[in-house]
Amino acid sequence: QVQLVESGGGLVQAGGSLRLSCAASRRTFSSYAMGWFRQAPGKEREFVAGIWWSSTYYADSVKGRFTISKDNAKNTVYLQMNSLKPEDTAVYYCAARGRGYIYTNPSEYDDWGQGTQVTVSS
Repeated sequence: QVQLVESGGGLVQAGGSLRLSCAASRRTFSSYAMGWFRQAPGKEREFVAGIWWSSTYYADSVKGRFTISKDNAKNTVYLQMNSLKPEDTAVYYCAARGRGYIYTNPSEYDDWGQGTQVTVSS
């Protein structure tokens, strides 16, 4: 079990950038697979990006625009979001999986942050 806290959301214009952070509570963070998900009102929670060790994986909708990274020394995962579009508007959640490999299904993750709102205006 790990406690996760997201930050960095906000309101930006289309074409702008945001950097989300997810701080984890424990030192065993480094071996976890970490994912970013998002959920818009009335829609299913969807996978955005994942990282496990040096491996990364992105949803097609964000590939080339978003970058996931992590700093093991700080137990923090980041999501750099560039060229934002109105359709990126959602609550963004950080998730942790205490086992190997990156999954796109939310049910495969063990722990979740509280979410941070990202709003992109046209």
